[in-house]
Amino acid sequence: MKKIILISLILLVGCNKTDIPTPISSVEKIFKLGESKVTNGQSIYFDLPLTGIYILTLIDKESGQVIGREKFIGQKGENVKKIYTNSIESQYLYLLLEDVTKNQIGKTTIIIK
Repeated sequence: MKKIILISLILLVGCNKTDIPTPISSVEKIFKLGESKVTNGQSIYFDLPLTGIYILTLIDKESGQVIGREKFIGQKGENVKKIYTNSIESQYLYLLLEDVTKNQIGKTTIIIK
């Protein structure tokens, strides 16, 4: 009887669930990259120095024409926006981030897939 209890105790202690660490996905900040490929509906991540009103502008790289502009209220730290590209014909664009006083916060090139 002692052997059965001892074996059961060893099996019970030996069968503990081990915690497997979950991988933390790293998110690339779009303005820290020189060039990024984006798809329609993709989330873009970027940091802002202060809470306030900011403007994201899409500019055609060849003609310099403004394709789209969005004004939004950003929070200090990491921010996330979705980028929609279905109606854009140009494949190479500049993505420009400015505050309301037209100070440039970030600029990068995006390639539409």
